[in-house]
Amino acid sequence: MKAVLCKAFGPAESLVLEDVASPEPKKNEVLLQVHAAGVNFPDTLIIEGKYQFKPPFPFSPGGEAAGVVGAVGEKVTHVKPGDRVMALTGWGSFAEEVAVPGYNVMPIPDGMDFASAAAFGMTYGTSMHALKQRANLQAGETLLVLGASGGVGLAAVEIGKAMGAKVIAAASSEAKLEVAKAAGADVLINYSEGSLKDKLKQITGGQGVDVIYDPVGGDLFEEAFRSIAWNGRMLVVGFASGTIPSLPANLTLLKGASLVGVFWGSFAQRQPQDNAANFQQLFAWFAEGKIKPLVSQTYPLEQAADAINHLGQRKAVGKVVVTVR
Repeated sequence: MKAVLCKAFGPAESLVLEDVASPEPKKNEVLLQVHAAGVNFPDTLIIEGKYQFKPPFPFSPGGEAAGVVGAVGEKVTHVKPGDRVMALTGWGSFAEEVAVPGYNVMPIPDGMDFASAAAFGMTYGTSMHALKQRANLQAGETLLVLGASGGVGLAAVEIGKAMGAKVIAAASSEAKLEVAKAAGADVLINYSEGSLKDKLKQITGGQGVDVIYDPVGGDLFEEAFRSIAWNGRMLVVGFASGTIPSLPANLTLLKGASLVGVFWGSFAQRQPQDNAANFQQLFAWFAEGKIKPLVSQTYPLEQAADAINHLGQRKAVGKVVVTVR
């Protein structure tokens, strides 16, 4: 089979496409024949040795995929060969086949194509966990989404609306804000123009924002927190800006607010039943048309490096997908 390989830590240009042996699924694994693989921010980090996990060389990047079950280990009973499934792999998805633990494989719901399924798991799983378990977002509350045109940001906009919140989408350009508006955002903020804090004060009548969803980090982190409401919750989702911010601890005291970490991957491992319930709700919203992954760019497997660079340069809106078959 063909696979995109990382043989040493470095930029995306150092990746190579080679023929390698097909994996043999273990007793608890599924052999997935990959049709499409999602591209996510961790892919930009893992190939440079900057991610919390460092697979042994050579490895293929790609943390999620969708395709058809080719074979199953003897302990796998919930899917069978020929089933259409989506999978969370951690790495290995930029290949024609990948072996995945059975507990990370789910059937694709009716009406969802492979590209959308490859773009679904990580972004919607993260945003659902963030807003439900970590923020306990309530109907009628105000939700601010930073980086609202990206994969997890757009998912947060859609999920926030489905949960009954008033959604304020913030992004760096008018074009990106139009994408967030199409996803259902109620209010738009271009944070490249003027003070984010002043705009939020005006929008909320001085009350502040109940929940802040931040996958970006960087300079706006503290400014956003200074705009939080009493008993507000700020969700630390990621650092797409490349800068991990710090925050004066006295601000949490003065605001009576919480700074809440979001690590969906660990949640899915530690609380699999809660994660499964989250996805049942997400699939129901998908069937109702309340959420729909935006796949804005697709690349063939041989151009996987271009796909990673496109995402890493923060040019993408929605999700970038590598098509394999």
